[in-house]
Amino acid sequence: MNHYATKKTVSESMLDVALLMANASQLKAVVEQGPDFRYYVTVIVLISLSLFFQVLAGVLFVIMARKDLNDVASQRKLDTVNNVATAVVFLTVIINIFITAFGVQKTGLYPWE
Repeated sequence: MNHYATKKTVSESMLDVALLMANASQLKAVVEQGPDFRYYVTVIVLISLSLFFQVLAGVLFVIMARKDLNDVASQRKLDTVNNVATAVVFLTVIINIFITAFGVQKTGLYPWE
């Protein structure tokens, strides 16, 4: 078993879980702000895309973890899956930069409170 690849996959999965939790928190803040928030639809769409890509990356990580890296026959497929997973993670990071740019922080300014 290749310990480097295993550790890399596990650490990427943990980072994915942390980002998933951050997106859930951001989604809660946007929903609390309500449709009056200037970028409500934009941020909801971006967070939804981010969550979709995170789940996709998680599935790709599980696929990679279940395959034997030392098996020469599966190395090409694993390399392709790894490249796709890297691209998905990159897209997720870019999307989350835009989410942050639109300012999803809880302001405490709610009309019903």
